[in-house]
Order: sequence, then C-alpha cells, then structure tokens
Amino acid sequence: MANGDAQPAVCPVDHSSSEWKNLPLPADHPPVSSTSTSLPQHREVWTNWVYPSQAQFYAAMARKQHDPRASDMPVLVPIHNAVNERAWSEVMTWERGKGGENCGGVKLVSFKGRPKERSLRARWNVMLGYQAPFDRHDWIIDRCGVKQRYIIDFYTGKNATRTSSPANGSPNLAFFLDVRPAVDNWDGLQLRISKFFESFFVGRGEAKQR
Repeated sequence: MANGDAQPAVCPVDHSSSEWKNLPLPADHPPVSSTSTSLPQHREVWTNWVYPSQAQFYAAMARKQHDPRASDMPVLVPIHNAVNERAWSEVMTWERGKGGENCGGVKLVSFKGRPKERSLRARWNVMLGYQAPFDRHDWIIDRCGVKQRYIIDFYTGKNATRTSSPANGSPNLAFFLDVRPAVDNWDGLQLRISKFFESFFVGRGEAKQR
C-alpha cells in the first residue's frame, strides 16, 4: 500500500467501472488501432503503485460486461494511473506535518467506490448548477494507528484543470479532484478547520503584498 517511503505496491483502486468507461477522452489525441489480443501485457510502475497493464484493464472491464473498446485502452489506462497519483498527492497534502512520518508514512488501508452516492458537497454544487462528479471514492488512511476517511469526488470537463504527466505518457486530459477529509470524527474536523485558517491567513498575506 502507498506510503511516503515504501516501494510502489499494486494499485488498490478498481477504476474499471462503467463510470470510467464513459469518461470523455481527449478530442485531440490521435486514434489508436488496437485489438484486445494486441494490447500491452506489461504493468506500469509509477510513483505510488504498480498499475494494471492495458490488457488487464480491458479484461477487468470485459468481465464486468462494460463493453470496453480496446482502442481506448492506450488513453484510458494512463488517465486511470494519473488520477490515482493525483488523488494520493492531494491526500498527502492534507496529511503533511500531521505526524505520519514518525511511523513510516501514511498508508492507504481501504477504499470504497461509491459512484451512485453523491457527497453532501457534490449534491449542493449540483443544486447550484455546477456539474456532477462522474465518480466518487472514499479512502481510509492509517496515520500511526489513527484512521481517517477521505472523500474524493472526480470531475472532468472544460472547467477542470488540465493535467498531464508526459514522463508517464499520460494524456492531457482536463480533470479535477475534490479531495478532503470526512468530518465524521474529531480528527477530520481539525484538519478542515486547520486548512480553513491556513487558506484565510495566506490569502490575507497575499492581499497585503499587492
């Protein structure tokens, strides 16, 4: 499992759901001619996890009867990998300085995909006219014995931040992750309050410098 110091482990998150099959692919990427038998078999090692090969990703979607297209795999799989890396990076931003480094690093201990269950923030944003997330995950991390749940809403579209990782072959896809600790315990509430005041004072400091 991912942590700050260990070698990459097998990716724990299943993104072979129908929500990921329907993810809009970049319009500017060249068409790829592929068949399921010609897809690469090798797994990719990124910063935090070892990810499934294109052939494995295709097979997982086929087993779930999501009618995958082999020609999408060279684009869809790097997107899956980049989103995982971004999500963990966002979690670690929240966890920075909270003591996880004292016990070998923060670890991801469990996760749950909840694409049909919108978070409270997502429901509120939709009511205000914003787009709905195309997927949601809840990740639970272990920080020196303290369990903390994180909510991750996945968005894509013209208003999202364009992100690419050329070194890993990730396409230049617009997507946005709303990652934050759940407030179902005191620790999560403290993290939220701390982030609020940090953003408030940083914002005031920048305003004074102008």
